Amino acid sequence: MQTFFWLLIFFATFFIMEFNAWFTHKYIMHGFLWSLHKDHHHKDHDSWFERNDAFFIFYAVVSMTCFYLWGEQNMWYCLPIGIGIMAYGLAYFIVHDIFIHQRFKWLRNIDNKYARGVRRAHKIHHKHLGKDKGENFGMLIVPRKYFK
Repeated sequence: MQTFFWLLIFFATFFIMEFNAWFTHKYIMHGFLWSLHKDHHHKDHDSWFERNDAFFIFYAVVSMTCFYLWGEQNMWYCLPIGIGIMAYGLAYFIVHDIFIHQRFKWLRNIDNKYARGVRRAHKIHHKHLGKDKGENFGMLIVPRKYFK
C-alpha cells in the first residue's frame, strides 16, 4: 500500500510542478524578478549561462531539502516529493532548454504535431521581448490552438 501512496505523491508532485512553473513564470519571472528572467527573452550577454538559470537553483534546493528530510528525519513522503520535483526539473530542462531553445544540439530532428505545437506556442511567447503581453502556459499543457 505504501508503494501506491509513493507513486501517487510522485505523480501529484510532478503535475503540481506544471502549475507551479506556470504560476512562477507568469507572476514571478514576468513580475518582480523580471531582472533575472529578461535575458531569457532578450539575450544581452555572450555567456552560455543566463541569469534566468538561477531559478533552477531554487527548485534544486527544495528537492534536496526533501531528500534530507527523508534521510535524516525519516519522513518517507519527502522522497517521492523530492524525486517528483527533480523529475519535473529534468523534463523541463529536456523540453525547454534542449528541445525548444536548443542550448545543446540534441533532439533537433523531432517533428510531429505535438512537437510543432510546443515550439509554436513557445515562439509566440518569446516574440514579446518585454515583461508584459507574453502568453503564459506550462511545459506539458499547451493550448490546443497551437496544434495545427
